[in-house]
Amino acid sequence: MAERIEADVAVVGAGIAGLVAARELVTAGKEVVVLEARDRVGGRVLNHTLSDGTVVELGGQWIGPTQLRMAKLTAELGLETFPTYNTGEHLLRLRDKPIRYRTRPSLGPLVLADIGQAQARFDRLARHVPLEVPWAADRARQLDAQTFETWIQRNARTGSGREMLRLFAEGVFAAEASDFSLLHALFYTHSGGGVDALAGTAGGAQQDRFVGGSQVVPLRLAEQLGDRVRLGAPVRRIEQRTSGATVHADGVDVAAGRVIVAVPPTLAGRIAYDPPLPARRDQLTQRVPAGSVIKSHAVYDRPFWRHAGLTGQATGDRGPAKVVFDNSPPDGTPGVLLAFLEGAAARQLNRVRPAERRAAVIGSLVEFFGPQAADPVEYAELDWSEEEWTRGCYGAHFPTGVWTQYGPVLRAPVGRLHWAGAETATVWSGYMDGAVQSGERAAAEVVTAAA
Repeated sequence: MAERIEADVAVVGAGIAGLVAARELVTAGKEVVVLEARDRVGGRVLNHTLSDGTVVELGGQWIGPTQLRMAKLTAELGLETFPTYNTGEHLLRLRDKPIRYRTRPSLGPLVLADIGQAQARFDRLARHVPLEVPWAADRARQLDAQTFETWIQRNARTGSGREMLRLFAEGVFAAEASDFSLLHALFYTHSGGGVDALAGTAGGAQQDRFVGGSQVVPLRLAEQLGDRVRLGAPVRRIEQRTSGATVHADGVDVAAGRVIVAVPPTLAGRIAYDPPLPARRDQLTQRVPAGSVIKSHAVYDRPFWRHAGLTGQATGDRGPAKVVFDNSPPDGTPGVLLAFLEGAAARQLNRVRPAERRAAVIGSLVEFFGPQAADPVEYAELDWSEEEWTRGCYGAHFPTGVWTQYGPVLRAPVGRLHWAGAETATVWSGYMDGAVQSGERAAAEVVTAAA
C-alpha cells in the first residue's frame, strides 16, 4: 500500500524549476512535497565525474551575464562560477574551408554583408514579439504559419549565409530550422536577448560555468529542502476535487491543496488527469516536442589546442559534430573538448552502435583540430532523447501554428494545477534562468490562490 502524505502543495519534478518553486513556497510558510521520478535531482542538469575525479556536465551548464535570476540564486546558494575558456582564435569550417578568427570570420564582403543584414532583420523582428503573449504579435499568424527555414531561404541570399543561420538553429534549439515556426524562433531569440547573446561566449549565454559542475545548483537547493524531496517517485496520476488534489506516485500518494507540475510539456502530457485536462491544454502537450541532442566529451591529457592558440570553440556545416567548446576544468587539466550532436545528426547517430557514434564524433574533432584529437584518453556521452524522464533537450520547440492556436494555455492554471518549467518562462525561455523564473511565478500563483 502506498504511503499517504498531506501537504499544502505537491510539486512534480525536482529540476531547477520545481526546486525553486518549492523553496519559494517553504519561505512563504507552506508545507511542500517534491516528487521526482529519477533517483537524483536536477532534471536536464547533470554532472558526470571522469576517472580522475574531474567533473564535467552532461546537461545544461552555462550562465550568461543577463541571466539575473540565476546569478542571484548562485549568490544565495554560495556557489562560484568561472569563465568558459575563450583565449585565442575560434575555428569555422564552412563548405570545406577552414577559417581561424577572433571576432568575425573572413567569409568575404558579400557573405558577411548577407549574414549581417539577415541577422539584423531577424533581431529586429524578434524585438517586436511580446514575450508574455507571443501569439498577439503583429502578423502573428503569418509568422507562425512558416518555419524558420522558410524565412532563411527568403532572407539570406548566399549559401554560406543560409548555412550560418541553420547552424544557429541547430546550436540554440537542438533542432533543424524546418522543425519549428518562425514565430517561435523570434520569441525565443527575443527571450534570450538576441542572436549574439544566445550564440556568444564572452557577454553571451555561454560565458560562465559552475565550479563543481552545474548540478551543484539543484543539489544545493535539494539540500535546503531536505526530506521534502522524494526521489524514485514518478507521478502517474493527478486527481482534482473541489476540496483539493491527490497526486499518485510510485509508493506514495500526496493529498494537497495545490499542485505544481514542473516537467517538460511532453512529459506533463503523459500523466493521467482526473478529470482529464481541457482538450486545448492536452493538445498543446502533443504538439511541443523536445529537441534532439547527444552531448559528448573527449578527454585528453592536456588541452593541446590552447598551445596552438585556439579557444577550443569550433563550428562547421559538415558535422556530425557541428558545435564544440573547451570544457576543461578551471585549472585546464585534463583537456576536455565538448562536442554536440544536434537535430538531424543526433537522430541519425542515435541509431548506430556507441563505438560507431564515438568514432563519428572523434572524426569531427580531428577535422577541426588535427590528428592530436584522434586519441582521447577517455570519452563520455549522453543521448538525452533516450532519457526516460526527459526524452530530449535542450527544451521544447513549437512547430508551425502552435503558438497562435495553443499559446494562451501554456501557463494558464487548470483548476488546482499550475505549470512550471523552462518552456513556460518569458525571459531566457528554455534556459536555467527561465526555469528559475517559472518556479518563482508558479509559487506566486499558488500563494495568491491560497490567500
